Amino acid sequence: MLDYFRVGVIANSHGVKGEVKVYPTTDDVTRFKDLETIYLDENGTYKELHIKSVKYVKNMVVLGFEEYNNMNDILGLKGMELYVDRENAIPLNEGEFYVADMVGADIVTDDGKHFGTLQDVLKTGANDVYVIKTDEGKEVLFPSIPECILEKDLENKEITVHIMDGLLD
Repeated sequence: MLDYFRVGVIANSHGVKGEVKVYPTTDDVTRFKDLETIYLDENGTYKELHIKSVKYVKNMVVLGFEEYNNMNDILGLKGMELYVDRENAIPLNEGEFYVADMVGADIVTDDGKHFGTLQDVLKTGANDVYVIKTDEGKEVLFPSIPECILEKDLENKEITVHIMDGLLD
């Protein structure tokens, strides 16, 4: 299981006081106002940052950190990802799971054949879409609907699917 979950990507600096504009990658954008700390991914090392201010501007979140006080301090942060630890992740309801915990899961068809590996889950308006890399190396988009996703086994990281006629055409 992963210990950190991505919640945003630094898009740019904001003003001269060391604030950054963040493109949120979380389901609940308002969660930033409840966070005290966040982690900056510096090439696989997580640096703890203390949040001192949160503002919302259009579709972005503007964050100020205790560790940075002017624009020069944050110029190199553009494109870096921000994470929360599992303790600060949004609590799950019964039957829910963190997408990050399922990435890398084996995809098995309902007739028992290994089909591929889960690479990502895309959020769309109607339903989620699973990005699966097949055993042949092809990337396919698979709808997360009850007719296609039959079972999710978190413990064994295995998802059983039914491939509907025409789905892979």
